[in-house]
Amino acid sequence: MQALLLEQQDGKTLAGVKPIEEAMLPPAEVTVDIDWSSLNYKDALAITGKGKIIREFPMVPGIDFAGVVRESADARFTPGQQVLLTGWGVGENHWGGLAETARVKADWLVPLPQGLDGRQAMIIGTAGFTAMLCVMALEEAGVRPESGEVLVTGASGGVGSTAVALLHNLGYQVVAVSGRESTHDYLRRLGASRIVGRDEFAESRPLEKQLWAGAVDTVGDKVLAKVLAQTNYGGCVAACGLAGGFALPTTVMPFILRNVRLQGVDSVMTPAPRRLEAWQRLVRDLPASFYEQSATEITLDQAPDFAEAIINNRAQGRTLVKIR
Repeated sequence: MQALLLEQQDGKTLAGVKPIEEAMLPPAEVTVDIDWSSLNYKDALAITGKGKIIREFPMVPGIDFAGVVRESADARFTPGQQVLLTGWGVGENHWGGLAETARVKADWLVPLPQGLDGRQAMIIGTAGFTAMLCVMALEEAGVRPESGEVLVTGASGGVGSTAVALLHNLGYQVVAVSGRESTHDYLRRLGASRIVGRDEFAESRPLEKQLWAGAVDTVGDKVLAKVLAQTNYGGCVAACGLAGGFALPTTVMPFILRNVRLQGVDSVMTPAPRRLEAWQRLVRDLPASFYEQSATEITLDQAPDFAEAIINNRAQGRTLVKIR
């Protein structure tokens, strides 16, 4: 089998596509022949070595994949069945999806939802799954289309792009935050009603003018602090990323004086019922145009170069990896 293998030499991460014996795959109940994977921000951190994602080497990265079951020791999955996987530490501490074959625990797999094929599932991938969880969190906090504008930070990335498309399709007025003017047309096609520059979120006071009924934040740090200071009374911010840093330089004032909710969103360990609900919602709520607008398709050999592009903020939307 061919796989993107990460190895460490003199403290540096080396990434390259190599032939690997399938006997090296970690033990687990289900063997899957992979058709599609994708590059997420976490994958880019792992491949480039810019983040402490990988604890043990060698490692096959790739935190998500879609493919066909070849062998299964679990009755829930049968040979020939189409499945997908996101999260669960795959591609971090268990060999992942940037390979022709994976062997994983049955509990980690999701049957491919009716209405999706494997390619579409990986255009969505972990990023789109996370975006759906964020939208669901806003809905559960009472943020409705009539509540006011909803902000999406890091809007040109994988999570942000999907969040913009989902929210627009559900009837929300979406304001996108992007630091690159070259992404503006793309964001408008996805459904952003207007776009603001990231430099407007550099510094903030404890409370600012109320602007947003809700927000999906993929950045963290000062950007998240400013979003919280500008959120309407009773609003909610779904925070799922830390591309800008893991600090939160804010005060309790938005939470106490404006009844603002900060809802953390994790997609790695999401329980199975919630996971299935989110995928069913994605089939229903993501517009068909998203699959054509948001995906750049690459080969496995191109993954290291595109990982660098993601880290250096030179990519937009989703990066789809064709494995077979």
